[in-house]
Amino acid sequence: MVVITKAKLIQFYEAAPLAKEPLLRWYNTALSSDWADFHSIKESYNSVDSIGNDRFVFNVAGNKYRIVAMTHFSKRTLYLRFVGTHKQYDKIDCKTI
Repeated sequence: MVVITKAKLIQFYEAAPLAKEPLLRWYNTALSSDWADFHSIKESYNSVDSIGNDRFVFNVAGNKYRIVAMTHFSKRTLYLRFVGTHKQYDKIDCKTI
C-alpha cells in the first residue's frame, strides 16, 4: 500500500515519543501490505474498524493511539486523516475529516 502522508505520524510521535515505535510498526505493516478490501485488512490488522465514507480506524498499541485513514483499495492507497490518542479521537467526527 501507499501511505499518504507519513508526516502526520512523525508530527504526532515527535510530540509523544512513546508512540513512535507502535506507529512505525503500523506504518511498515501498511507499506508491505496489498489490501484489496476490508477483509484483507482484518487478516493482517485485526483491530481495524470500518466507519463508512471510505474511512477505517486502526487501534494502535492496545488502543492507546488511533489512526483514521481514507482508503482507496483500487489505488492501493491510504490517506492518513488523523493520528492521535484515543481521547483526541473521541473529539473528532472521523467520517468527515
